[in-house]
Amino acid sequence: MESIYIDFHCHPSMKPYGKSFKFSPIGFNNPDPSKETSIWYYDAPNIFDRGLQLLSGISKFTQADFSTLAFGNVRMICASLYPIEQGFFKNKLGQGIVSDLVDSFVTGVGKPRVDNIQTNKNYFQDVQREYQFYEALHNREVETKSGVFKYMLVSNYAEVETILQNDPKKDQVIFVIMTIEGLHALNENLEVPIDVNKIVKNVAAIKAWPHPPFFVTFSHHFNNFLCGHSPSLTGIVGTATDQRDGFGKAFSPEGRAVLDAVLSKQNGRRILVDIKHMSAEGREEYFKILESPLYAGQNIPIVVSHGAANGWQSLQNKTVNALAPQTGSKLLHEDINFYDNEIVKVAQSKGIFGLQLDERRLANKETLQAVKHSVFMSKIRHYRAELVWNQIQHVAELLDRNNLPAWDCLALGTDFEGIINPLNGYLTEETMGFLDSYLERYAFNYMSGPGKNLKPANQLSSSDIIQKIFHGNGFTFLQNNF
Repeated sequence: MESIYIDFHCHPSMKPYGKSFKFSPIGFNNPDPSKETSIWYYDAPNIFDRGLQLLSGISKFTQADFSTLAFGNVRMICASLYPIEQGFFKNKLGQGIVSDLVDSFVTGVGKPRVDNIQTNKNYFQDVQREYQFYEALHNREVETKSGVFKYMLVSNYAEVETILQNDPKKDQVIFVIMTIEGLHALNENLEVPIDVNKIVKNVAAIKAWPHPPFFVTFSHHFNNFLCGHSPSLTGIVGTATDQRDGFGKAFSPEGRAVLDAVLSKQNGRRILVDIKHMSAEGREEYFKILESPLYAGQNIPIVVSHGAANGWQSLQNKTVNALAPQTGSKLLHEDINFYDNEIVKVAQSKGIFGLQLDERRLANKETLQAVKHSVFMSKIRHYRAELVWNQIQHVAELLDRNNLPAWDCLALGTDFEGIINPLNGYLTEETMGFLDSYLERYAFNYMSGPGKNLKPANQLSSSDIIQKIFHGNGFTFLQNNF
């Protein structure tokens, strides 16, 4: 498994589960990979799709279906369960046919799914059904365009090791680790104020699943009344929606109770907390909670499943460090991304930081506008990979300045299928091998020049650096915490 890729955040079920609402019963994961309701359904981008994505940021093609994962050698994923929030569809366009069609077009889930989201009052029922969608084809071989493969839901790293040691077809297995994005998913009734006792009960319920979530993204796009969130939506979706309720808020009393239930070992195995999408104020409070007497000394790792650095030093000091002007000035200076002091805390906790591949998060507008263009795919991939490398270099130099291992906390968390605007040249999981190759070129040039100024312990070869990000760091983190 040394050459496989790990993705800490993607949504393979988003489109096929959504499309299943056209049929009865809903939530049927079709074992026939030629059907759009199959999680194996492969729909690679054609010329029209690529043009549409380039002009509008809309990805109509599949990015992380299991056939694409197999093609791209992405053989271990943290699959994000996500009951789509009603805030997307109760928007400034209204709830009529125009709103439905626009939202359906943007998300690719189909109008029947949109109708369901608009009327559904029970997020918890939705997340359970999506989990069952994965369970339906667990450990079932499927003949795909990429060969005969199967995916296996795993509950801990020991199960991964057992499969690798005993399954003669281990090279045809995609390992799936369940996660949840947004704890609105535990709410059973949107029409009444949140019932914290029911939500705490549902925390225990998901811990009792045969394959419970490894981590949960506590906040998401809209107010879940547990913890505030950061501004996250742009483009067509951002214009149509209103996220403001919840901005700048930290944990509510109900949120603290739910957090304690998530981290508890008394109601099942501890679920780690992913701080992506939390408000900056919520993240600060979470760090303090981990340092409080209740959790101090428990060595709870901090998870960022799909993030990017914002180049600023801290929430209180929104400036680029004078020692990092080359990288920090190019980044997107917004709260949805992470401050330098937060990234240091992730590394100090021996946590994981999954780099996302949404170009809107990787760099600011000026940097994106300055990216060179070409009609040749090799050059497009070279130019766009620099946006990812700039993030890697910024984090490495930051950690080196703080006397920490420079290369040990970064991984990939693509957010494919998560309504993102992927990097041109890297539109799907199938392109991970190309990203690997182009980033290694940047790593080689860096370590042949400015990288020589890093501390001796951080002097690694370019191949070792990229191997850590695409594979090694993820495996180490899972061995230690899953």
